Amino acid sequence: MDELISSRASSAPQPGGTPANRDAAHGQVSAVSPLPEGPVPIGSLVFADELPDGVVVADEAGRIVVFNRVAARLTGLDPAEVTGKFVFDVLPLRDSEGRDWWVYADPYHGLPTRTRHPERSLYLADGTEILVSVGYVRGAPRGVRGDGSPRERGAPGGRPPGQAPPPGLALRRLVISLRGAQQRERLERSRAELVSTVAHELRSPLTSVKGFTATLLNKWGRFTDDQKRVMLETVNADADRVTRLITELLDVSRIESGRMEVHRQLVDVPDRARRIVAGRVAAGDAEDRFRLEVLDGLPETWLDADKIDQILGNLVENAVRHGAGIVTIVVEPARLEGEDGNSDAVAVSVRDQGEGISPDVAPRVFRQFWRGKPRGGSRTSRHGGGTGLGLYIVKGLVEAHSGTICVRRAPGGGAEFRFIVPAGTAAA
Repeated sequence: MDELISSRASSAPQPGGTPANRDAAHGQVSAVSPLPEGPVPIGSLVFADELPDGVVVADEAGRIVVFNRVAARLTGLDPAEVTGKFVFDVLPLRDSEGRDWWVYADPYHGLPTRTRHPERSLYLADGTEILVSVGYVRGAPRGVRGDGSPRERGAPGGRPPGQAPPPGLALRRLVISLRGAQQRERLERSRAELVSTVAHELRSPLTSVKGFTATLLNKWGRFTDDQKRVMLETVNADADRVTRLITELLDVSRIESGRMEVHRQLVDVPDRARRIVAGRVAAGDAEDRFRLEVLDGLPETWLDADKIDQILGNLVENAVRHGAGIVTIVVEPARLEGEDGNSDAVAVSVRDQGEGISPDVAPRVFRQFWRGKPRGGSRTSRHGGGTGLGLYIVKGLVEAHSGTICVRRAPGGGAEFRFIVPAGTAAA
């Protein structure tokens, strides 16, 4: 028996009996198809209102027999009122050019070999955009076997259970799936923002590189050695900025596709933190602005050294750029809950003495390109440049180690980013 999709609206008795007959798309007259009589196998009955997408089912004449709750929400129509009406009247679907989908797709007159239409964007009469996919349920006409011979009363169909009907059979039901377009719009906005951000971040350093390079080539003899050095240092710094942006984009791609690999080796986390601080001091930050606290009892940790450096570097840069006062890095032993129980772990906290992050916006700081301004501070605004991808990448790298990360208020005020990663093993 074919799997049955039913709705309470379609199975409920209609007032006044069968709706008034009307010539269907193929010139036949049909009433609402009733539910099959007799026992239904357990698990074969699925109520349409329980499905996550909108579902509309029309019979061979084009009359609606199923109109579930999600379809009602997407279209603003009452299932009790539209059940029994013709689907092309209830859903006057049009494409972006204003063409009537029912006319050019012609599901009731078109090729009998068609089985489905892939999802595409269509519009209702009021301009609401919905994502529509259509499937054809085909079979022999009623009273006829699948091979074309007459079917005796009570005889089973001419097709084994589970076997797809051969192409060219009559259309028995048209199944239309409806989804809202909001999620796709969000994805498109995210992609557009990514392109805009990349273009903005690349334009400035590339303009600088092009300008200084052209100037040096055309007027090399007019500059002193000190002037040449300054321009070359600027070109070098801007080239590093482009390289960082490309690296961030590659990391985002790996995180979103689940292809982030972790190459474990024995890592001394406090030593990696000291190197990060030394690099910041060498770059011009004051040495007394950083403090490192290491607690006793740290386990032996097998982590990805490069990714730990990237995590620490991004968190320290975030604290320096958006925080204030002393930046404190605390490394301590921890326990991390997992499927196999608690395991040895190491916790690292990066704290500053700035205005902190408001609790109601804290969960959003790990999103891509988030530009919100929390109450009482401007930590997450784009002061001093940046792509808005750093904390998103940090979260992805921590989770690639099967760890966790959070942001909260530091004990002495300011913000504290704290991540915990399992110690791991050499064989992991």
